[in-house]
Amino acid sequence: MSRRHLPTLTAMQCFEAAARHLSFTRAAEELNLTQSAVSKQVAQLESVLEHPLFRRVRKRLQVTPEGSLYLTEVRKILAQVEMSTRYMQSYGGQSEVLNITTLPTFGARWLIPRLNGFRFRHPDVYLNISNRVEPFDLDKERVDVAFFFGHGAWPKAECIKLLDEEMVAVCAPDVIPAGGVQDPLALTSMVLLQSATRPEAWHNWFKAQDLYTEHSYHGPRFDTFSMTLRAARAGCGVALVPRFLAEEELTAGQLTTPWEFSLTSRDAYYLAYPEHKAEQVKIRGFIDWIIEHLESSERPEKASTCRAAHALTAIAEAP
Repeated sequence: MSRRHLPTLTAMQCFEAAARHLSFTRAAEELNLTQSAVSKQVAQLESVLEHPLFRRVRKRLQVTPEGSLYLTEVRKILAQVEMSTRYMQSYGGQSEVLNITTLPTFGARWLIPRLNGFRFRHPDVYLNISNRVEPFDLDKERVDVAFFFGHGAWPKAECIKLLDEEMVAVCAPDVIPAGGVQDPLALTSMVLLQSATRPEAWHNWFKAQDLYTEHSYHGPRFDTFSMTLRAARAGCGVALVPRFLAEEELTAGQLTTPWEFSLTSRDAYYLAYPEHKAEQVKIRGFIDWIIEHLESSERPEKASTCRAAHALTAIAEAP
């Protein structure tokens, strides 16, 4: 369908209002249009879709099955348009938006706590932060800064290493046997909680201790580290997670390490940004802020240009 044959926003607004009120007259009153104008807009919409959206039953409107299906999509579209419009209206004329993507748990637990105060130093920069777990093109997606876990390579981007990943086993204190854990293999009796993005994690953890168990891949599997941590807190088993993501629960005593052994991952956490945007003030300001607010033990390595074509496959979702 060419763009000139796409329905207008006015037509979708008329359809949505008529479907909500089940009345062209009341929809017209809400939209400050005539009843005939609303009816005409809906008719044009039905012509474009080649499906009836309403039917009359005893002089009352009813939404057809096709209309109900389309109504769901129309409401999403109108909500997005409204949100985007209000989003832009809230900015001053000199404001800039900085589009940032991050891994879910990493963003919630590591990034967000480090953002407090940024808006006061950079009042004209508005952060737009979203979660991304799949590989994508920075330019095509119009992303300014991306936080990712991998080898530190991203096509046509500069990358800054933030921190390594130290994997530790954690569980709720009350699931540890009375006599404690005498060896790592004893953890298999407590249920090994699996992370979908680290399918080899338990196998590698045991292997690093010269151990093998057929249970390395057995246990409930979770999409994010947030879910894995929550399952561990609930007593569902023992999780293998990055230590820095579990610090809050470990400090509060909600989780404990049943076996004190940690395995440093070969990959690490990085910040990436398009190399052709390197001198943009908003990006430089944000990068400087992040580096400044790294803890003393988390010093970034010098940025390097990353051009490896295979890099995107290494951008696995950590949290």
